[in-house]
Amino acid sequence: MRILPLAAALATFATGGAISAQAPAPAPMTAKVAKALEGRTAGRAESCVRLRDIRSTEIVDETAIIYKISRKRWLVNFPDGGCPSLRPDRVLVTRTPVGSLCRGDIARVIDPPTPIEYGACGLGDFIPYTR
Repeated sequence: MRILPLAAALATFATGGAISAQAPAPAPMTAKVAKALEGRTAGRAESCVRLRDIRSTEIVDETAIIYKISRKRWLVNFPDGGCPSLRPDRVLVTRTPVGSLCRGDIARVIDPPTPIEYGACGLGDFIPYTR
């Protein structure tokens, strides 16, 4: 009789593990992010972006970073759990030995005129938006 509860618990654990392995749904966009992406269509999320492909970076607000690849193609990153220290007047500093930014990489948030570090953010998936 005790095997049944154990089997049910293991089945629940196994199912929970499978669900958590899926990519999390993106958080709802703020009005500022929606305005920045107006006229663009989202594509399938990518886990990495090559640094050499990035032409510029724009911090929209504490929820989103836009990596501009070209005029038509942008990759938008919604840091996992948000990043309260992100602001448009700050910069991101990353270190990567492989030449790519990937999901899970840590981006430090710095104030450009001073050496003050305000925190760090874990990057999420890169979602392509095209015109």
